[in-house]
Amino acid sequence: MNEMQRKLNKPFYMLLSLPSTAMGFALSIQIAALSWLLSTQHNLDIHQIGIVWAAGPIAGILGQVIIGFISDKVWFWNGRRRPFILIGGFLAAMSLLALPNIGVISDSLGFESVMIVAIAVALSLDLSINVSFNPTRSIIADVTEEGKARTQGYTWMQTISGTFGMLAYAIGFFWDNIALIYVGVFLVLAFSLIPPFFIEEPRELELAGENDLKPKEKFSFLTLLNDIKPLWGFLGYSVYASYLHLSGVEVESHIGELIAFVITLFFVFDTLATREEGRPAAEADHIGFKKILAAHSFSWIGVQTMFVFTYAFLQDKMPMLDLLPAEISNSNDPKAIKEATDNILGDIINLSFLLLNLVGALLPALVLGPLANKIGRIKTHSYALIIMALAYGIIGFMGTSPTIVYVLMAVAGIGWASIISLPFAIMSERVEQGKMGLYMGLFNLSVVLPQLVVSLGISLFLNRIEDKSMIFIVCAVSLAISAIAWLVIKEVPHGKPEPENLAIGDNH
Repeated sequence: MNEMQRKLNKPFYMLLSLPSTAMGFALSIQIAALSWLLSTQHNLDIHQIGIVWAAGPIAGILGQVIIGFISDKVWFWNGRRRPFILIGGFLAAMSLLALPNIGVISDSLGFESVMIVAIAVALSLDLSINVSFNPTRSIIADVTEEGKARTQGYTWMQTISGTFGMLAYAIGFFWDNIALIYVGVFLVLAFSLIPPFFIEEPRELELAGENDLKPKEKFSFLTLLNDIKPLWGFLGYSVYASYLHLSGVEVESHIGELIAFVITLFFVFDTLATREEGRPAAEADHIGFKKILAAHSFSWIGVQTMFVFTYAFLQDKMPMLDLLPAEISNSNDPKAIKEATDNILGDIINLSFLLLNLVGALLPALVLGPLANKIGRIKTHSYALIIMALAYGIIGFMGTSPTIVYVLMAVAGIGWASIISLPFAIMSERVEQGKMGLYMGLFNLSVVLPQLVVSLGISLFLNRIEDKSMIFIVCAVSLAISAIAWLVIKEVPHGKPEPENLAIGDNH
């Protein structure tokens, strides 16, 4: 074990964050460029783009759970997480190369529509990211102890990842999305292929029953299915909507959506109302884990709706023609006007997401971590979500100029900083260390199933609504529900006592 890993100092936390940063950077490129490419270059409508984005959550459902379970059990190339980080990182970089060439690939294969190739590229990119994302997060829990060290690991992960996410949008803003993609190929390769060789993984992970805190528990599919009970409504709707899309069946009524919504609310509120007190430790942890899934899922309805459909909101609400240079707006050249308008739209999106990620990068290790040590991680996270919900609500009603959108996106970055850091630390102390990969994959279902609902269901709703303000209203309401749900969850005391004066970012 190298010296910086033994001491768990800042350089090691930074190194430990780079594989996750690689996957986050690839995801940032997808967020910044995919909808923009499909809308401006290939003229797909909002619902078609939603279908393309649905490929990612489907990949996440399969990829993260399966890879997480496998990575808990295997050992090769001197690691259990390392092999998947290396393989996934390489494949993600290769998939990024295909993004700007969707049209070329489609033409060379003789397809009339780019939809098939767009879905294939999105699916391959997301499968690659999901092969690595779970191990890049699980390895942080593997090499840190519960408590402040674990919180440091995940807040530093978001600080480093957020910094490079900000860089991604800066490149897209100051150059263009094509340049961003090619820079991303290099960074994804470097950050996923080099750092794993400087991180020593423990050969054996602690399993339940090896301490006096939790009784031994055998693997059970029914137990896992019970653990994700608050997501059953999301899961059922995802299967239903996927069938409709694949079969081409058109349903005029919204009875399916209504039933799924009622089921989701029932299981979410039933889970949140279940008491943990007086139960065995393992059972209480299962209940706590389910509550975390319930609360976190609504966060991602808001976040994914914003990421996928911000461009549609800007197209509807932003006076693009007023932002054009006079020589272009007066040229009466439709092609030149469209190209300039598309570029302005891309610039506004990139700068908005840059500011979101700037705040998201600065806050976790510098502000949220220390604050969480004082008032608790759950309260800190809930308050951050409330601020994000307010910012999105104001954008929905007042986001008619780039300046207003930029300022409020920066404010929303407070919630984004928390969403990508604190829930991992909170969740990791509710599950067995020896099953971290598996449960990290199950935790990811609270991200990908809501994403799928956004792509397959909310996209239909937003496509039929003329006033695109509803995009950010959906975001605000979802985040507000999530904030309230998090406040119901009980804070778990740290597993091991640590020095009272240890702050996030201190060497130890």
